[in-house]
Amino acid sequence: MKVVAFNGSARKGGNTAEMINKVLAELEAEGIETELVELGGKKMHGCIACYKCAENKDRRCAVDNDFVNECIAKMDEADGIILGSPTYFATISTEMSALIDRVGMVGLVNDSMYARKVGAGVVAARRGGAIQVFNTLNAFFFINQMVVPGSRYWNMGFGREKGEVLNDAEGMETMSVLGKNMAWLMKKLA
Repeated sequence: MKVVAFNGSARKGGNTAEMINKVLAELEAEGIETELVELGGKKMHGCIACYKCAENKDRRCAVDNDFVNECIAKMDEADGIILGSPTYFATISTEMSALIDRVGMVGLVNDSMYARKVGAGVVAARRGGAIQVFNTLNAFFFINQMVVPGSRYWNMGFGREKGEVLNDAEGMETMSVLGKNMAWLMKKLA
């Protein structure tokens, strides 16, 4: 089994990555292979609504001049998908928005290619707006017929400067429980 995680923060190694890594550590402890993909610094843009993916049905985006088809292939091969985003003006980052737009469209028009995979959202916030980000990530999972595990609280942690989220004991414990629940669910579905 494998989980691929996407860090939608423009800041590599920041609070979003710290929280994702906590979830991944729990998955690895359960014998599940993991991979973290950093979207920060990668060339990508949103869907251009050309609908060529619906015509081609080849599990790829027809716009092939950026990083997105690599992400689609990783999602297609994985049993679980984690999407992590910081909270920017009470919504997901532009990097995460571009990813969701493109991989989501390809997934839907290719016979719901992510259906029944396990998905989990992780949200970093300085102070507020995180629940809307969490809801947006979950909306991606639900429209793609994915199975979403819960944790002991909503999957969010608080901190602004790099590493500050590590001081959010409840947030980090939520990530730990999320990783354990995700591993349990994946094993049950297998």
